Amino acid sequence: MLYEIFLALIVVGSLVIVISENRKPYISLFWILFITLLPGVGLLFYLLLGKDYRSRRVIKADELALLDTLRNQAIGNSIESHTPTEKYQKLADMMKGANDTPLISGNEVRIFTDFTPMFQSMLDDIARAKTFIHIQFYIIENDEVGRQLSSLLIRKAQQGVDVRLMFDSWANLLVRNNYYEHMRRGGIKVQSFQKLIPSMFTRDVNCRTHRKIVVIDGHTGYTGGMNIARRYRDGINHGAWRDTHVRIQGPAVSQLEVSILADWRFCTKELLAHPKYFPPVPPSSNPSIPPSTCQIVTSGPMDEWNTVMQGIVQAIAQSRRYLYLQTPYFIPTHPILLALRNAALAGVDVRIMMPSTADRGAITLYASKSYFRDILPAGVKIYLYNKGYLHSKTMVCDDDFLTIGSTNIDPRSLEQNFEVNAFIYDHVLATRQRDIFLADQEECTLLDPQQWQKRPNIEKFLESSARILTPIL
Repeated sequence: MLYEIFLALIVVGSLVIVISENRKPYISLFWILFITLLPGVGLLFYLLLGKDYRSRRVIKADELALLDTLRNQAIGNSIESHTPTEKYQKLADMMKGANDTPLISGNEVRIFTDFTPMFQSMLDDIARAKTFIHIQFYIIENDEVGRQLSSLLIRKAQQGVDVRLMFDSWANLLVRNNYYEHMRRGGIKVQSFQKLIPSMFTRDVNCRTHRKIVVIDGHTGYTGGMNIARRYRDGINHGAWRDTHVRIQGPAVSQLEVSILADWRFCTKELLAHPKYFPPVPPSSNPSIPPSTCQIVTSGPMDEWNTVMQGIVQAIAQSRRYLYLQTPYFIPTHPILLALRNAALAGVDVRIMMPSTADRGAITLYASKSYFRDILPAGVKIYLYNKGYLHSKTMVCDDDFLTIGSTNIDPRSLEQNFEVNAFIYDHVLATRQRDIFLADQEECTLLDPQQWQKRPNIEKFLESSARILTPIL
């Protein structure tokens, strides 16, 4: 009897907490049913995967303001009030209001679609570092690729360069600790993002950094979808690993530095608000590469706003001719789903490209396919990539806007992970990304809406069943 009363109190208390968080009705209903039907398991999953963190902050407001002040001093006259094309001014203004990220001109941006040249470029830039190297990756594996990076970083640390490295502890669970200890002994300041213990026993267990950021001497940076692992170089069993990354040289790198130092403060309690990490960065003067205007946009479970998601929704809404999107997983939030459908119904050429296979298992792929029936009737074209695995996270619109970053179109990226995207307002780079998409399209199968509707009912049922689990995927 006492056990039943105790269990009832736990269930009722949990339901009060879920309802009080005032979240989307379908998410609250999912957790209410889960906790009610399976009290113990449901409560455990809720504490690990479902808790809303937006009452917390990664860094105090006054500390972030100090980093922003140093950033603004480094940027100088490169802060802009207007985008090169007026159409995306509302998007830029919204990102500034939600994320306090300025519009920054004078950046040399290079797009990489293959890991080997990106990695070599990054190694060359690291080898030239004089003052500091700050690195954050979701995955850094102890293979020949990871060891090539660690050897170079140790050499730079022994030369007196200030080297810091962060990695997500859960994504690197199978990497033996001696790999990181070897770097620490070599003079690198290595920090895991959310240590396995005690985070596995707290609500912080679901706070994961999915960001990929490299900052070198404050003037050169990298971000995008690529991690440090052999499969990014060599591919997987059924083909190449297709991804996208960018190298940024110019004032916008200072905003990447704000992001990485805020995360360092969150993980170590150490605030590195020092001018040496924000040297004055003049606009790019490379005559062969026209300078670009960028915003570095971050989002995370402890931010007030879902900034990257809101930016993607706004960009979709402002597109007029075409919108091409690449994502490894297509489990959109309702705002993104509605924006894509509205754009297609309004006559915009909307194309979504995702892999034909899954790397997270069948459930994620089935869940992704369940959303096809919501957008195919509106005229959205869906391309399934067959030449290996598509891990790229990009979107390009109307030859004048693109975004490349770490954010997938799924609830974990859009609402739970720490993510970063470069929002770029530039005709040359947008047309470059458009051409990349069209080249990838040649390796895809275009779904036929009529044939898609004729699939066996068992497949449709499995997809719908997987979709119910989207709050925890």
